[in-house]
Amino acid sequence: MSDHGQGSSRWFDDEAGPVVRPYAMTRGRTTSAAQHRLDLIAVVVAEPHGDDAEDDPSLSPEHVDIVGLCRDTPQTVAELAAGLDLPVGVVRVLVGDLVDAEFVHVNRPVPPAELPDESILRDVINGLRAL
Repeated sequence: MSDHGQGSSRWFDDEAGPVVRPYAMTRGRTTSAAQHRLDLIAVVVAEPHGDDAEDDPSLSPEHVDIVGLCRDTPQTVAELAAGLDLPVGVVRVLVGDLVDAEFVHVNRPVPPAELPDESILRDVINGLRAL
């Protein structure tokens, strides 16, 4: 029985076809083991054997798309979400799966608090110039 009236929930889009709800992509999960490391600027890098992702039956098409996007150029979590038009939370879970399966790894940028102080860098530059 199909009811496409105004009161029914729509599981399709007239132009795009069927709509897959975000929780279906993550099998209902909202977190992953690696999620604590996956802020918006965390950089996702494909492993050399990332091409094997296409042959892994446990991975969804979205998993494979993430590996594909990271194959040539590492991508931030935010860039992946924008490029795939997926919510950031979904991308975090999917990337976490890929980290666990060793198809990608995540590089975190150095926090500003851990960068050398600007005055130290100036002293080093001045010292090098004096040589």
